[in-house]
Amino acid sequence: MKVLISVDIEGIAGVFNPQQTHAGNGEYEQARRWMTLEANAAIEGAFAGGASAVWVNDSHGGFNNLLLDALDPRARAILGKPRMLGMMAGLEHGPDLVFMVGYHAMAGNHGVLAHTINSFAFARVVVDGVATGEAGLYGAVAEEYGAHVALLTGDDVFTQETRERFPAAAFVVVKEAGGRLSADTLSPTQSRTLIRDAARAAVERHLSTPGRAAHADARTAEPRERICELHTQNSALADLFAQWPQIERVSASMLRFTAPSAEHLVRMLNCFSAMSAVLR
Repeated sequence: MKVLISVDIEGIAGVFNPQQTHAGNGEYEQARRWMTLEANAAIEGAFAGGASAVWVNDSHGGFNNLLLDALDPRARAILGKPRMLGMMAGLEHGPDLVFMVGYHAMAGNHGVLAHTINSFAFARVVVDGVATGEAGLYGAVAEEYGAHVALLTGDDVFTQETRERFPAAAFVVVKEAGGRLSADTLSPTQSRTLIRDAARAAVERHLSTPGRAAHADARTAEPRERICELHTQNSALADLFAQWPQIERVSASMLRFTAPSAEHLVRMLNCFSAMSAVLR
């Protein structure tokens, strides 16, 4: 029984300040250690629950934040970019379950450090008429690969906006948002205990469910066409992204495009994110 753990940093207990998410300062070094330890808690719980293999996807920024010498050696780490599946790289190994650890609220919401993929470029991402964050986007990709999203951790706003999308999953709230740059947070030790216990329970629950004890090759959700409305942070970014021939310019800062699957949708958004670097 295989588990893929995707770990971001903004939803980690104790993280609330942008400095903690950018390399080059002591605040970041502390935050990446907390990130690594929350990943370890999920790894420990997964193996305690009966997992046979665990992969950990470093899913923040340049995907090079985890402290490998402090990571549970039983897990394999997926690092670096670019990569086709971004925050869900590792799905190619056929995991049964996906855990999303340290995730955050979507752009436009009031959660701690809320954004969707690229805070410089994207003001809002709407898929099939529904505003969608990173968990919704990448969770849909996981389902296309036959994996079940079983555990998500982050702040209370992230939980509120995401719970309906994954009603069968467990959620761990490690902090309550006071705003974009403030939080009432559990200690790192408390958060790790809750994550470890929830991870163990998620694996045990999956293994005890008839018909789910082994990974099936069949997808849990068939790929289908997605219509995305991308609201950019300014018209210059829309000018840039509209160079892509398939993009429809709806307004000064809004674009529309169609993708044949969730995977293609995420890959297009990640390409736009990379393109935006020329305007920084």
